Amino acid sequence: MKIKPLYIYTGVVVLAIMFLVFFTSKNDSDIPGNISTNQMPDDDVHKGLKDQMQAPPGKGNVSSEIKHRLEMLKKAVEENPKDTLKMKEYADFLASAHHPDEAIKYYYNILNINPRRSDILFSLAYIYYNKKNYEKAEEVISKILLYEPDNTQAIYNLGAIAASSGDKQKAKAQWEKLVKNYPGSDEAKLAEGSLKKL
Repeated sequence: MKIKPLYIYTGVVVLAIMFLVFFTSKNDSDIPGNISTNQMPDDDVHKGLKDQMQAPPGKGNVSSEIKHRLEMLKKAVEENPKDTLKMKEYADFLASAHHPDEAIKYYYNILNINPRRSDILFSLAYIYYNKKNYEKAEEVISKILLYEPDNTQAIYNLGAIAASSGDKQKAKAQWEKLVKNYPGSDEAKLAEGSLKKL
């Protein structure tokens, strides 16, 4: 089954935006006013959500719709294990439903079919980064650069991973390389801002 380039590019763009937002978001101390108190507004839009926020998602309060969707996606993947589009959809859903270890398994299944899928490699790196497994996140991002040496997002993310793991010199080197070799790119602008924060 051929995958339409539109789906691949859309997935890459969505993951790129998620990854960039994650690495460039400010912490709560940078946010002015009452926003950093993490209190939900008391208005019609947020009415009824306070009770849901007090009980984190678990087996007891996950909606039947989500359970059904997980079951349907899993069934679709089991029926056609070569359908990487459905497998990616299932893995993404697992990752967002707080099942990263299970998602990792499906991402690697996709890579076994096509090892050059940068969208999948970005997803894996994101999971490893969230698990604070910076070494594995760096390893996965480095694979993207083997296939796409000019992937500015991957270069930026290598710097972000290094900074998070405490290697500020390595982060600085990656970001300076990005600013020098890819001036004007969105990631170079992010790198300039990140260099100022180092």
